[in-house]
Amino acid sequence: MAKPIRVIQYGLGPIGCMMARHVLERPGLQLVGGVDIDPNKVGKDLGQVIGIERDLGIKVVAKLADLKKVKADVVLHTTSSYFDLFKSQIIEIVKAGYDVVSTSEEMSFPWLAHPKEAKAIDAAAKRAGKTVLATGVNPGFLMDSLPLYLTAICQRVDRVEVLRLMNASKRRGPFQKKIGSGMTVEQFNAEMKKGRMGHVGLPESVGMIFDTLGKKLVKFETTVEPVVADKPVKTEFFDVQPGYVRGLKQVARGYAPEGEFVTLTFIAALDEPDEHDAITITGKPNLRVRLEGTHGDIATIAIAVNAVKRVYKGKPGLMTMRDLPLVTMW
Repeated sequence: MAKPIRVIQYGLGPIGCMMARHVLERPGLQLVGGVDIDPNKVGKDLGQVIGIERDLGIKVVAKLADLKKVKADVVLHTTSSYFDLFKSQIIEIVKAGYDVVSTSEEMSFPWLAHPKEAKAIDAAAKRAGKTVLATGVNPGFLMDSLPLYLTAICQRVDRVEVLRLMNASKRRGPFQKKIGSGMTVEQFNAEMKKGRMGHVGLPESVGMIFDTLGKKLVKFETTVEPVVADKPVKTEFFDVQPGYVRGLKQVARGYAPEGEFVTLTFIAALDEPDEHDAITITGKPNLRVRLEGTHGDIATIAIAVNAVKRVYKGKPGLMTMRDLPLVTMW
C-alpha cells in the first residue's frame, strides 16, 4: 500500500478549517501540521481549531519554520487572494521543501496581471524542485478550465461566455461581507475603489482562456455594480433592509482583434433566485451547458484536495490547472 501524502494546512480561517477536516476524511492523505498567525489559535490542538470532536496531537504554530521537524510533502495554502500578501508565503513554502496547492486567486493564471510575481514564484519553485498550483472553483474551474475542456469537442470557437449566478445566503459570513452585503451603495462604491472587495480572479480566467486557445488579447475591461435589495433580506450574518446592498454583479470582457471573444459574468447576492452556472460556446457546434448545485465552498475544498496527488507528482515550477493531468476525485 502506498504511503499517504503528508499535508500541512497553512491558513486556518473558515475555508482552511473545512479543508483540513476534508483531508482527515480522505484515504491516502495524512494531516501533519497547521499554521496560522491568529494568536487565539496558536498553541491549541489542531483538532480543536478545525472543529472536530477529538484532539489530533498536533499543535497549531504561527510560522512554517516552527514545523521544521515535521515531515511533510504538500502544503494546502489558504490565506489571501492578493500577491502582495501571499507571495512571500509561497516562496517560503517551496524553499522549505514542500509542494503547494493554494486557493490564492491571483496565482491561478498570473501572467496577464502579475507577470513579475509569477516569474519569481516559478523560479523559486524550480530551484527547489517543487510544484506550485493555485486552484478553486472560480478561478480554477467554472470560468476557465471547464469551458476549455468543452472546446475539445469543437471544431471552431468564436466566443466563450460564462455566467455564475450564486445565492450568497448559503455562503459563509466572510464571503457575504466580501460582496458588500448590508452596505449603502455609496459605501459599496467606495470600498470597490480600494480594490480589496468583490470577486478576485476574472482577469486570471480570461487570460487562461485566451492563452490556451491561442488568441491575442488586445483589450480587457471589467465592470462592477451593486445588487440592491428591494425587500428585507436576513441571513445568519446580515440583516439587509430595502435600498441597501445584497450583493454584486461583476463582468469581465476580453477582446481579440476581431472583437469580443470572452465574457464572464459573476453575480453573487443574498436571496438570489435561480442559482446556476451556464457556459455558452459559440462556434462549431454551438454548446450550452448548465450546472446546478455548485456550492462554492464545498467545490473549492474538493478541487484543492483532489489536486494534491497531481501536484505531488507534478513537474517543478508554477503550474495552472491546464498544465496538470485531469484532476478528478480519487
